[in-house]
Amino acid sequence: MGKASILIYVTIAVVLLLFLSYSPKNHPNHRHRRLKLRSNFTLSPTRHHAVAFDPLVAELERHREDKQWEQQYIHHAHPELESAPAHESQPEWEDFMDAEDYLNDEDKFNVTNRLVLLFPKIDVDPTDSFVTQHELTLWNLLQAQREVLHRTQREMELHDKNHDGFVSFAEYDPPSWVQNADNESFGYDMGWWKEEHFNASDADGDGLLNLTEFNDFLHPADSENPKLHQWLSKEEVRERDSDRDGKVNFKEFFHGLFDLVRNYDEEAHNESHHSDDSMDAPARVLFSQLDKDGDGYLSDVELLPIIGKLHPSEHYYAKQQAEYIISQADVDKDGRLTLTEMIENPYVFYSAIFNDDEDEYDDYHDEFR
Repeated sequence: MGKASILIYVTIAVVLLLFLSYSPKNHPNHRHRRLKLRSNFTLSPTRHHAVAFDPLVAELERHREDKQWEQQYIHHAHPELESAPAHESQPEWEDFMDAEDYLNDEDKFNVTNRLVLLFPKIDVDPTDSFVTQHELTLWNLLQAQREVLHRTQREMELHDKNHDGFVSFAEYDPPSWVQNADNESFGYDMGWWKEEHFNASDADGDGLLNLTEFNDFLHPADSENPKLHQWLSKEEVRERDSDRDGKVNFKEFFHGLFDLVRNYDEEAHNESHHSDDSMDAPARVLFSQLDKDGDGYLSDVELLPIIGKLHPSEHYYAKQQAEYIISQADVDKDGRLTLTEMIENPYVFYSAIFNDDEDEYDDYHDEFR
């Protein structure tokens, strides 16, 4: 390690000593707020799951979610066990209030001390006593990838019936809530559960999904498998093709896909609204750019260049969250954060676990909850 790096970490250690006894609730600009664990639990694998900034909080949330997942699994797969005496002893949601008591105990969980501890883990590219948007994005992405893999491993245990470390299509049973639902019940088409999706996820073509392939199956937007990108494009055509001619015309593109592309490109997600008339011209420009053969329709192959905008990856959400954090905590507006700025704005990082009763944070970005 170079002398410059050693000096930086010595400086951080000194700062750690200075702020070790610092408590945000004693700071004149801070009002102590009660923290509350979120619930990201959902039966839909296609809905984005926001992840806590602090890995320790994420671990507590995973523990809570696992318990709820177990209850949902029993309800859907083994309803007969719900009336059994043993089921009555299953932990209830309220049993996890101890975790929230822990988060709100300043001696056990001090947000200032947590930020002091996490800062050097985020400040790595380069190590210069500043946290940039790039470094925050990488940090958020790492937390998201850990969360996604945890969910995949949990699902793998459910579907790998012979416990060989692989899932075959015969082993994979769509959940009962999918089998008994109509196509619109969960906001996405049931093509997500068909064999074509399974085969596209099978990168090595052996008829089985290993953990990586199963993860791609559940989260195709984050996959590097080109077959899954092609499958996503085919799904978009099938879902948007209202006249069932196998292609997407301009009207279907404009009313079904263009808003998704525009929202992705703007990224600010402000609440400004555009009329159809004002958006018609840019929509036609993009449509003509995608329509390579000039036949007035978009095929699944022609949709491939924008598939990442129609199905944003975890990197997109990680970057969004990083942008929001810097916009709120960057006091001197230099585009990066110091440890002092982070400590002086601790609830920017922990606001995703605020109690929703606190009205001044009611409009905190829903995508980060």
